Amino acid sequence: MDYIIRNIEPGDNPSLAKIIRSSLEEFKANKKGTVYYDESTDHLSDLFKTTGSRYFVAFAGNKVLGGAGIFPTEGLPEGMSELVKMYLLPEARGLGIGSALINECIKFAKSIGIHTIYIETLPELSTAVKVYEHLGFRYLDKPMGDSKHCGCSLWMIKHV
Repeated sequence: MDYIIRNIEPGDNPSLAKIIRSSLEEFKANKKGTVYYDESTDHLSDLFKTTGSRYFVAFAGNKVLGGAGIFPTEGLPEGMSELVKMYLLPEARGLGIGSALINECIKFAKSIGIHTIYIETLPELSTAVKVYEHLGFRYLDKPMGDSKHCGCSLWMIKHV
């Protein structure tokens, strides 16, 4: 599948919110304390105006396939940012698009002086967890920072 990756635009918000919520429903991970109930999920382009953040969107033709972002989550140590809201449509999975989005996030993070990427996720999202493992993320015993997503039970980091 031919696709492009670009920065988020306000017009992407409805498609991305639908992809995020439908993915969480698909994997039965639409629980309290996750982005499913986070109001910012409907306004990602506004959230990613925050200094030190960036959200990348993958497209095929005019169709949003999914996205991933890097965000300076409150409470993380200096030089660390969080990989956030990495979700894809079912037909976009297994094609390397998720890895490409994550690599764009890492490239951006490195360009602003970030040396460690943190992830909070759920075991239900096993497809994404396998991608994180493949890209060299390792598990932590407990969460870091204050993402406000208390529903996550897997935490990972990667030094970049």
